[in-house]
This record gives sequence, structure tokens and C-alpha cells, in this order.
Amino acid sequence: MDLRVRGGQKREIPVKEGQSILAALKAADIYLTASCGGKGTCGKCRVKILDGPVEITGFTKLTRQERDFGIALACQSFPKGDVSIEIPETSRIAVGEKIAVSRAENLLGLVSEMGQEIAPAVKTAGLELVPPAIGDNLSDLERLKNGLQTAGISGMDFPHDFAAGMGKAFREADWKADLHYYLIDGQGGLPSGQGGAACSAVAIYPSRDKANGRYGAAVDIGTTTVVVYLVDLSNGKLIDAGSTYNSQIRYGDDVITRIVHATERGGLKDLRQGVLEDINGLIGAVSQRHAINARAIEMAVISGNTTMSHLFWGLDPASIREEPYVPGVSYFPVWKGGDSGLTMNPCGAVYTMPCMASYVGGDIVSGVLASGMTRKKEAALFMDIGTNGEVAVGNNEWLITAACSAGPCFEGSGIRHGMRATEGAIESVRITPGMEVEAGVIGNHSPVYPRGICGSGMIDAISEMFMRGVIDRKGIYHGQEGALAKRLRSGEDGMEFVIASGPAGEIALTQADIENILRAKAAIYAGVSTLVKEVGLSLADIEKVYIAGGFGNYLNVERAIMLGMLPDIPREKFIFLGNTSIAGAYLGLVSEGLRREAEQIASRMTYMELSVSPGFMSEYMSALFLPHTDSTQFPTVEKLLKGLQ
Repeated sequence: MDLRVRGGQKREIPVKEGQSILAALKAADIYLTASCGGKGTCGKCRVKILDGPVEITGFTKLTRQERDFGIALACQSFPKGDVSIEIPETSRIAVGEKIAVSRAENLLGLVSEMGQEIAPAVKTAGLELVPPAIGDNLSDLERLKNGLQTAGISGMDFPHDFAAGMGKAFREADWKADLHYYLIDGQGGLPSGQGGAACSAVAIYPSRDKANGRYGAAVDIGTTTVVVYLVDLSNGKLIDAGSTYNSQIRYGDDVITRIVHATERGGLKDLRQGVLEDINGLIGAVSQRHAINARAIEMAVISGNTTMSHLFWGLDPASIREEPYVPGVSYFPVWKGGDSGLTMNPCGAVYTMPCMASYVGGDIVSGVLASGMTRKKEAALFMDIGTNGEVAVGNNEWLITAACSAGPCFEGSGIRHGMRATEGAIESVRITPGMEVEAGVIGNHSPVYPRGICGSGMIDAISEMFMRGVIDRKGIYHGQEGALAKRLRSGEDGMEFVIASGPAGEIALTQADIENILRAKAAIYAGVSTLVKEVGLSLADIEKVYIAGGFGNYLNVERAIMLGMLPDIPREKFIFLGNTSIAGAYLGLVSEGLRREAEQIASRMTYMELSVSPGFMSEYMSALFLPHTDSTQFPTVEKLLKGLQ
């Protein structure tokens, strides 16, 4: 029997008798979200059965409408012959793919570049204890304390879960053991433990068994996506990476709607459980792929915006959206793995990157850390363009930051054919004078058919339409004469421009899409210009512009400037960093020094609330045009437009 996977990455996979679709996909290194481990209880491993005989044994959490549409749970679906399926993007876990990789793909080099060594908070102490005897009847715990004192280690906290298995572990190790523990003495931002303890015990392994390593998980909780890095803490090596959609999307595309769901609809538990299952699904996939026991994961670092961090820990996020916009927690205590619900050692440490303000969180602290901008004298601009838009301006002496409320359109939300930058997304657009469209589509397989358009493709399309006179400075379509008639048409929601055709039909940008994108770009540019003016600088004074975010790897600077989203400054000043939230989480995981630096960055940040800034609204209204109402701010764009006339 064969299982044919259609759409995006086409595959033909052999299926054994009695094997589920989920198991067959996993054997072929195609991973789906299945937080229940394939027991049929989470309802997340959804696939669409296109044709072929399938025995379905369960429909947990599937609506009648979904079932009628052919949606089934992969773990509860057993092929009885050749079967064709389609995997929804929201069901996929990307393991080992480039989408999950961040800055320069050389994280070890980044640590070295920042003048640090691999020195995680998790340590190992080799112990050789005197076995108990009739004349030496000290308890196991007192015997361990004496051994630690001999090794020069004092003030250790012993969690209940550790103590419960301690005696058996020592005896199996013949009292020659490696004790894994982590520092909690205030070094690297880790607070003191119970009774002023300096460290906390995690696990005991036989000294002779060198296969028991120390592993860590760096986690980026984005509003749209979740990324996990599995890291060897002994050397800082990135073992594997995985990413998937944030399941909280079902409760709202942005943080405000999720806060409302949590606080006004009693959905806090649902939101926490959803993202926890996403993270655990990724941890399970990458650790199983390398035969690593979950208990060997002894530390995790969480990086996310303020709302995502609160929802992960199940903390009430109500005050984040209520004036004066103060989060419940800025500097999170280091809670244990057992408290977090993560699939890891329950005695391990879970550190959360500090959140500066309600709308500037640990992801921005991580990004500023990874950029290195606070180590240099030159004034630099950091921009995280994703579901939300956050910016920071500063150097090694000062740092000011703000959130731009750009909305999630660049991640595909609110755009009729929008999608994030994954396989099948139109990433680049060129329009000829004859209205022919050349669309670049993300994908390593040929042919790759367009399924939608991502943020970089939207920016390209609008800037090209502006240059070709398809839209005016307000972004409004006008005229259907000549060659334009074959592209511009009247749709259900007004005028729309057809960019490409795919298996699911034509892909177009509507008038409403353009309005959403212009509002988002205006918020970003207004945030930058307001922040720069606040510190008495001009955009010409900015020496470097660091760009982070989901679609930054595909962004065309020239087109983004044409749109009026990025400032019109020399192009060599722009540096793309990729996913800096996960990069910062990694740095905090492998280096105590860099974790301390992250907390110093957070403490130095001055937050500017743009909603009460008298100049922001004026800047925003001016930026709603292409590229701007003040043409002197975009001289190269004006020169280009004059050359086209």
C-alpha cells in the first residue's frame, strides 16, 4: 500500500498493514502535531482524505462539518489500500528545516563572536561516596550532602522528585555518580532558592555511563509560530530544530483577542494548554529523532512577547491591555520543569526572558541581545517585523523601545490569500509594463505551485503596482484599460489584482488587503520615526538597521522602502538577522554571561507608549500614503518614480 501526500511537498510513502497514517508519515520524517502521542485525544493531527479506502476509528474534537469535508485524525486513520491525503499547514511540524533556523545558522560562532564561552547554568559534579554500612548509617541525603561538601559545593536545594529517586540511583551507580545541578545563586539572573540555596539538584547518573548528557531546550513562543531548539549543553551544539503553528491561533490572530478570550471568556487554561502541547509536540519530535530521553532535558529558556509568556505560565494577562498597561510579571522567577508542564526533567530549570513592558517582551530583549547593538557606540535601530511590530533605538549607553501595533497581516492573517513564509508562498513579485506577473514561490521541489502570498510577496506586489500605476499614492486601484484589464477585476469585496493561479484557484490582492497592509506599514514607519525623533536624532544618524522577524529572510529592502515601511537610507546599513527570539533564547541557554547581559538590557530599556505620544498619530497618518506624504523622506523613491514617467 502507498500513501500519497499531495499539495506542497509531494511524497509517496509505503504503508504497512495496520499502520496508521500518523505512523507512516513519521517513519518518512514527516511530522504532525500530535501532543497526545497518537492516542486520539488531542485532535490535532488533522489530514484531509482525498481518495482511497481508510478505516477511521475515532473523531475526537472534529466537527461534523470537518468530517463531511474529509478531515480525519491521522492517528485514527488506517489505510486499507492506496490512499491520497493533503496535510493542512496547521497540522505540520517542521523538523530540521531552514524555517526554524536563525541568524547565520552559526550559533556557536555567535557565542564566540560575543566573547563568551559555553557555560550553561546546568553543571555536573562527579561524586564517589562511601557506601552505607552497619557502622555508618547516615541517610542517603546526608551522605550526599557530605560528598558535596567534600567537593566544595554547598547550599544545594533538593526537590522532592529528585529525592524520591535518589537512593535507587546511587545504588545502581554503586555510589560513583555524576550529579547534575543548576546554579540559582543570582548568577545569570537566577534568583536564590529555598533558604538561600545556591544551586538545585536535577539528576543522578552512574559515572561509568557517559551516554547520559545534559540537554536543553530553547523555545520561541511567537504569536503565530512556535520554534524549539534542542541543544547539547556540554558543548552548545544545536542538535535539531522544529517549528509549528501556535495553536492559540484558533482563539484569535493577535494578542488582544487572546487576552480577551483568556479574561472575558474564561479561556486562560485553554490558551496555556494549547501552546504547551505545541511545544511538547516539538520537543517530542526532535528528541525522539535523536533517541534522547526527555528527562535528560535539564533546562529550558522561554522567549516570547509579554502576552505569550504570561499565557505559557497561566498568568492572568488582563492588565496588559488595560491602562496603564502594566504586565503581571516582568522578571519571571525560575520555576521548575515540573511546574511548567514541559516534557523535560521535572527538577530542571525553566528560565523566561524578561519582559520590559506590556507590548515589548522577552522576544525583543532576545533580539537586542542577539543583534549586539548594545555593545557598540554607534546608534542602531532594531526592528522585529512579525505578527506585532516592535522597534528599539540605542547603543551601548542608552536604549529606547516601543511597540507599533502593526497587526498580523505580514504573517498572512487578514489577507484573503495570505500565508506565512513557508513552501508554496509567493515571496517575490515582478510586474512587466505589459502586466505580465513573475512570481517567485518558496520551495525546494519542482514544480512548486503557489498556495498563497506571504509578507515579502505582498510588499513586492504593492510596490510594483505602485510603480506601474495600477494603484495611486493612497493604494487605490483605478482604471482597467489595456493590458491591465486581464489582471484587474471586480471581485466580491471590490477591485482585486490577480497575481498568480494555483491548484486552489487564482491568488489576488484585494482593495481591502492593500488597506490592511498600508495600515501595518504606516504603524511600523511611524513608530520608527517617532522613536528616533524622541531621542533627538534623525534617520540619517542611524548607522545600522537590524531586521528580525518571520519574513525578514525574504524581504527585498528596495521594495520595502518603495512601500514606505523602511527608512530611505543607504542600503548597506540594513542587516537581516532572521529569528532573533530563538537566537536569544539559545544564547541564554548556553551562557550564564549572556543571560546576565539580557537582564541588563531589559533593565536599561526605556519604554515609550506610542498610544499616548502626541506625535505618533501625525506620523502615522502621514505614512498611510505611498511611500509617504512627505516625499523628501524618500528621495530615491521619488527619483525612481520620475524616471518612470
